[in-house]
Amino acid sequence: MYWRAISEQQPGAKWSGLFDEYWPHYKRWWEREGDSARPSYLESRRALETHMPEIVPLYDELCELAGGGDQAARFLSFYCPPPYLAGCSQAIWTGKEPVLVRNYDYNPKAFDSLILHTGWQGRRVMGTSDGLWGMVDGCNDAGLSISLTFGGRRVVGTGFGVPLILRYVLQTCETTEQAGRVLARVPTHMSYNVTVLDAKRQYLTAMMAPDRPAVITHAAVATNHQENVEWVSHARFTATVERERFLLQRLTLHRDPEETFIGAFLKPPLYSTAFDAGFGTLYTAVYRPRLQEMEIRWPGTVWSFSMDNFNEGSRKVTIPGAA
Repeated sequence: MYWRAISEQQPGAKWSGLFDEYWPHYKRWWEREGDSARPSYLESRRALETHMPEIVPLYDELCELAGGGDQAARFLSFYCPPPYLAGCSQAIWTGKEPVLVRNYDYNPKAFDSLILHTGWQGRRVMGTSDGLWGMVDGCNDAGLSISLTFGGRRVVGTGFGVPLILRYVLQTCETTEQAGRVLARVPTHMSYNVTVLDAKRQYLTAMMAPDRPAVITHAAVATNHQENVEWVSHARFTATVERERFLLQRLTLHRDPEETFIGAFLKPPLYSTAFDAGFGTLYTAVYRPRLQEMEIRWPGTVWSFSMDNFNEGSRKVTIPGAA
C-alpha cells in the first residue's frame, strides 16, 4: 500500500488535487445503488445545517474546490451514503500517559491511505482520512482523540456517515463531555461504536445507531458489537466477542506496559489477515492526546506525527496478506 501524509492549513490546491484524484473511485461507490438512491443536494445541505451548522461554511468551501457539481456536493455531505462494513478493535490504555489504540480492518482497495493535517476554521486536526474530509480516527489541538468501529448491526437508517461525525467532533469539541453530547444527538446512518479520550484523561464509548438513541458508556474497549451480539454470523466471522475479551483481559488482568499493550494489536487475535473477505488489518493507530502525537504502525514499521511539527511524506508499506 502507498500512504501519504499531507498538511494544508486552509482548504486549497492540495485538497483540490486530492479530490480530483479520488473522486472517480468515490463516484462509482456513491452511484452503486443508482443516483436516485441518495438524497438530493438540498436535503443533504439542510441536514448539515440542522445537525452540524458550525461546519457548513467549511462544507461550502470544499464543494467549491471540488468543482461545485451536484453529485460531488451530495457525496461530501456524507448524508445517507451507501452502507459499508468494517472490522476494527480499539481500546484505551489508562496508564500514566493514557493512549487510544486502534486497528482498522477494511478493504485496502476502498481506503484513502492518507493522513491529513488541517487547520480548517482555526482548529488543527490530524488523523486518518476517509472520504477526503471525514476521519476514521484522529485528534485535535485541544488534545481530544477519537476512533470508530462498526457496531455489528445490519440496520440502515437516515443519518450521516460516521467519518464526517468524527470530523465534526474534532472541529467543534475540546473535551470528552462535549464529544459525548454531539455523539448522542447527531444521527448516524448505521451502527458504530465511537471511543473518545481527552487531555484530562476522561474517556467514553458511544454506541450509536440509526434506529435507537445512542448509549454513552464508560467502556475502554470497543470491537464490532454493541451491548449484545445482534448479527451472529458477522460476530463469528470477525471474532468480535473474542477480541473484546482479549482486550479486557490485557487491561484488567495483565495490566500490560504501554508498549506491550500496543504490540498486542499487531498480532492475532487482534491483527487480521482476512483481506480476501475485506476485513484485514490495514494499520494500527496510536494517539497520545496530552502530547498531541499520533503513530501509524505496521509490523516492523512505525510512522510518527506531531500536531506542532507535522512532516509531510509518503510510505510504501507491504502488509502481510494484502494484495
